[in-house]
Amino acid sequence: MDSIGGYFELELKNLGFVFHDNAIAVNSGRNALEYILLLKKYKKLYLPYYTCDVTLQPIKKLNLNYEFYYLDNDFLPILKKIKDNEALLFVNYFGLMNNNIKYLKYKYKNLIIDNAQAFYSNPVDEVLTFYSPRKFFGLPDGGFVYSNTKRKLILEIDKSSNRISHLINRIEDGAEAGYKFFQQNDNKLNNLPLRRMSKLTDKLLRNIDFEAVRRKRNENFEILHIKLKNDNELTPIIEKTIVNGPMVYPFLAKGNVKLRDKLISEKIFVPKYWPNVIKWLGDKKYWENYLFENLIALPIDQRYYYKEMNKILKII
Repeated sequence: MDSIGGYFELELKNLGFVFHDNAIAVNSGRNALEYILLLKKYKKLYLPYYTCDVTLQPIKKLNLNYEFYYLDNDFLPILKKIKDNEALLFVNYFGLMNNNIKYLKYKYKNLIIDNAQAFYSNPVDEVLTFYSPRKFFGLPDGGFVYSNTKRKLILEIDKSSNRISHLINRIEDGAEAGYKFFQQNDNKLNNLPLRRMSKLTDKLLRNIDFEAVRRKRNENFEILHIKLKNDNELTPIIEKTIVNGPMVYPFLAKGNVKLRDKLISEKIFVPKYWPNVIKWLGDKKYWENYLFENLIALPIDQRYYYKEMNKILKII
């Protein structure tokens, strides 16, 4: 029972609704994958070369056999059939791969969807799916799992108070000053024991207007796409899917390396997906390496609107 009186807590709204309220709430995205692997007990997992290396943490933790696969230019796996006791992990890149997911559901029996970049993409019926909400909101941690089985794992509840310093420091000292704390807190998620989502993360999520965030992301995406679509090699993919609260605007054009440096010099911080790709593949001319070098993930999130999008466009 909560106490009555005493000092005040943070004045957070409780809007009462969390997007993915029907999912199983755990303490990180990678642990959401671990939850699925513990539940299903697959013997082997196939995963793309073009993914973040933290995906390997739960796989190695569980001593699971794994094998990488290549992508074609439509971001579909170059992989033949898999066995009944194996599974295919597919990443919903930039939240724009929903058409691919519907196709893959019928091609591969055991499909796991990584929706870390696609918070607003609903899970496909009977397809194992996981999410990482901190990629979209100011959260210390958290993850969501959709399972196709009624069985659930019994987990302790986590605590997040020691992983929130970067959020506080960004408010008081700015993004650059808070970045070292972000890195420190990010490292704390490495091999974090699988637990239920903390009360803090849950309460922060209930403070978010999810529909307003979705709308702002869609609008910002559209502002950039109108101006960049003729130069963006991913335009055919973008225009055959429904844009729904995407994580970033993926701008792919040959020779974008200098542009990335220019954006960063202007304090427009763009991630590079993913440094481990070069380590895994070397410098050969793979599609994955081309994406690593030339794809710029432009920020379009709920903190920004016309002014910031126009600044980005002016630099480009």
